Amino acid sequence: MKPIIALLIPVFLLTGGLLACVGQTQQNSQVTASREPKATDSPGGRRVVKTNAEWKKILTADQYAVMREKGTERAGTSPLNRNKEKGVYACAGCRNPLFSSAAKFESGTGWPSFYEPIAKNAVHEEHDRSYGMDRVEILCSVCDAHLGHVFDDGPKPTGLRYCMNGVALSFEKK
Repeated sequence: MKPIIALLIPVFLLTGGLLACVGQTQQNSQVTASREPKATDSPGGRRVVKTNAEWKKILTADQYAVMREKGTERAGTSPLNRNKEKGVYACAGCRNPLFSSAAKFESGTGWPSFYEPIAKNAVHEEHDRSYGMDRVEILCSVCDAHLGHVFDDGPKPTGLRYCMNGVALSFEKK
């Protein structure tokens, strides 16, 4: 009897954990969807609102999975992670300028990392408790696209590491 219980406990915990993750993802989606835009949320008060069908037409499958479904690209897969050119990193969905190449640094994580946004209101933060973690999610302030997360283990002057999904960014060389 004990071996059967020993096998069932991990299955029960895994199933419960998966259901909790799905529930949290749905809850996060509702929070983002119900967020009331304010004129001061984004640079110039600009907002881009599209249906899921409209986003699917303009984003690649990978972009949609990350930006609209809060996914994560595999580490080390974005060419932007190795980009050393000067310019601006913008939201791949709405072209909102997000980060300057001057704030980019090599974090060793496999994702493009920055120590600060290009403007304070270029991004907004939401609390993210999905997948059993406690993190701060970073979203585009214009279209609410999921970009990545921010952590407090970055370099000076801010001590922050904005760990962004490269697929959620476009780059404009200056």
